[in-house]
Amino acid sequence: MSTLDESIKQLLAIEGATGAAVVDYSSGMALAQGGNPGFDLGVAAAGNSNVVSAKLRTMAELSVDSDIEDILITLGTQYHLINVLNSSGSRGLFVYLVLDRTYANLALARHKLKNLAKDITI
Repeated sequence: MSTLDESIKQLLAIEGATGAAVVDYSSGMALAQGGNPGFDLGVAAAGNSNVVSAKLRTMAELSVDSDIEDILITLGTQYHLINVLNSSGSRGLFVYLVLDRTYANLALARHKLKNLAKDITI
């Protein structure tokens, strides 16, 4: 178990990471954030809460009985990874990680994000 600030530091150490946040998707509030992705990370975190909530609603409507692991949004110069936390100590949260496509290895970043995310609790 690590503090949220320590988790942000570890997330930003992933090669190519330019921003990271731990977000409560019911309120859209970033509980911790760091980095400089070139846009307002707090606004992006709130907006991505809508993405997570919409996907969860759709899954419920389709009676899909599974947890979301991650959501990938691919932009021209960035990857945006949303890792939904599903453990009892972190339910209702997601990790939002912004990667620069020039420097990031997507497969390795997803692997590292998954390993770091499992230790995040509040």
